[in-house]
Amino acid sequence: MKATQLKVPSTLRDIMSRDCYRVKARTSILEFAHGLTHHRLPGAPVVDDLDRLVGFISEQDILGKLLDSAYHCGQHAQVGDLMRHEVLSVGPNDSITDLAQRMNGHQPKVYPVVEQGRLIGVVTRRDVLSALLTMQAGC
Repeated sequence: MKATQLKVPSTLRDIMSRDCYRVKARTSILEFAHGLTHHRLPGAPVVDDLDRLVGFISEQDILGKLLDSAYHCGQHAQVGDLMRHEVLSVGPNDSITDLAQRMNGHQPKVYPVVEQGRLIGVVTRRDVLSALLTMQAGC
């Protein structure tokens, strides 16, 4: 009987979520907040109509505005009003261990995975932790 070999992931393509939550700049922060809670994510990439990465927005980015609109029952801002335009992203062929080293600190918890300018997935800190556990189990 052959022992089952554990497939050890090495690149971000091996661990990224391909069907990831993403929003458009015109999405209301209320809709975005519902999406984050539903998907249990701390943030999400912002894309244009061609899935090109144009920004990133997190729960921290919207917290104050959402608090203000909840307290005053005011107008809701849009994602484009609050998103960060400078986004740390990674490529699908980047090394898991390289990203783990980048994440070791106060780096983002979610990285958009971009190929030829288009969003093809996301990698979370949890994805990296799981991959490192799998790699360690193969030792």
